[in-house]
Amino acid sequence: MSGNKIFILPGELTVSRKPVMISTLLGSCVAVCLYNPKKGYAGMNHYMLPFGENSSMKNKYGRNAILKLLEMMLRLDPDKNNIEAHIYGGGAVVGHLSSGAGIGKKNIDIANQLLAEHGIKIKTRRVGGNSGRKIFFDTGTGKIEEKMIEKSAMTKQLEQKKQALDGRKVRVLIVDDSATVRKIIRAAISTDSGIEIVGEAEDPYHAREKILELDPDVITLDIIMPKMDGITFLKKLMMHMPKPIIVVSSVAQKGSRQRMRADEIGAFDVLDKEDLSLYKGDGTAARVLVPKIKLAASTVVKKKSKEEVGHL
Repeated sequence: MSGNKIFILPGELTVSRKPVMISTLLGSCVAVCLYNPKKGYAGMNHYMLPFGENSSMKNKYGRNAILKLLEMMLRLDPDKNNIEAHIYGGGAVVGHLSSGAGIGKKNIDIANQLLAEHGIKIKTRRVGGNSGRKIFFDTGTGKIEEKMIEKSAMTKQLEQKKQALDGRKVRVLIVDDSATVRKIIRAAISTDSGIEIVGEAEDPYHAREKILELDPDVITLDIIMPKMDGITFLKKLMMHMPKPIIVVSSVAQKGSRQRMRADEIGAFDVLDKEDLSLYKGDGTAARVLVPKIKLAASTVVKKKSKEEVGHL
């Protein structure tokens, strides 16, 4: 066959009269491949969601992408009986574009439904599972090669973490030497029913006991505290008990040395107390903290060595 190659991205499709190799990378997305063995015409799409209304990128949606691909193929040969379909993708792949609860299955369903409605025979279904896949469609022969993508250790950890969080509240430990600040943060994040404050600590030593006892998903951490400062404690956590940490401190202004150090050591996020309007009670703290806590809870934090954090 010709050495010409086409790689399609999410929301794209192509049809060719000449032999080419069309390839794409799929997670929860689906690719429908159409082939006309009598005429040698072929095409493929790659869509992310079953339905949608984004007018600037219509073909990211299955209904649009499948109907458009079929329309292009029928322009070249109006006889539907000459077209065969192959469906690939729709895996439950954590972290992939458009992955989410059941989205892969919905993408598969729309392909099955529309192809059946239009009387297109489906020759191959290589769908579902929980891995990504690369596909290579040789339009000259109609053959499709599939290569499964093995999950990385990080992806597996993310899946385990998401499964552990499924159906329960995100557990938060608040660490700050000020009882007033702890009370304000507690009130702010308690406005969300998906978050549970499992404990509070006024210094790193107390926090260490609480972490061992309560195993929180996320920790909010002050910097200026008695017995041990928050930066030193953050280093120890990254080396021995890595957790998603959101630093909330009055000395963490943008551009400050403390903010940069916390970032470099491995804090999930660093927030200035002033930016949260903690003492104004205007809802800013809840609006900022709640989504960050939920996002932090679903991340995997890598353990760091003494060499990695010692100089920070």
